[in-house]
Amino acid sequence: MARYTGPITKKSRRLKLDLVGGDKNFELRPFPPGQHGRRRIQEKEYLTQLQEKQRARFTYGVMEKQFVRYYKEAANRPGQTGHNLLAILESRLDNVIYRAGLARTRRQARQLVTHGHFEVNGVRTDVPSQRVEQYDIITIRKQSVEAFPFQLARETFGERPVPAWLHVVPGSLKILVHQLPTREQIDTQLTEQLIVELYSKN
Repeated sequence: MARYTGPITKKSRRLKLDLVGGDKNFELRPFPPGQHGRRRIQEKEYLTQLQEKQRARFTYGVMEKQFVRYYKEAANRPGQTGHNLLAILESRLDNVIYRAGLARTRRQARQLVTHGHFEVNGVRTDVPSQRVEQYDIITIRKQSVEAFPFQLARETFGERPVPAWLHVVPGSLKILVHQLPTREQIDTQLTEQLIVELYSKN
């Protein structure tokens, strides 16, 4: 289960996007890292497309091989490839935990899943990339209900809006998946068409 373990703030600065959320170091230095970071770079079409793909990858914590598989699956589905790709990324279990407000970042959500704190339809899982389906029910394991991250999640529940395709029961933090998300329900700073244009060249 590969994942990026390098400095995330440096990636945020390179891609000009706060990948963490509330990263003060990124806010203080919102320019690319390195000796020549402040130098103006000519924005070419390929660079713009590549950066957008990298933003999507690091936002959702996906490695290159897995991202390519997601793109191929999205391209084979009916409908717009870019919209399908975002729906696939959004339906990952770690992202659902983050969107439901049970974790402050996607990285924390991934860690909670890998530690085996959740059950999907009554079955324990520790795979962050597992994809949820319509009408799935995600619950916290009985042994983990009183763990600190979930106590904090109950106290701060409501500070961040939950998307319409999910429903969270405040007391138990049970997550109900009403449907898979549409593009209008995905609140993300990505231009998916640039990613489609990049891959369509190959």
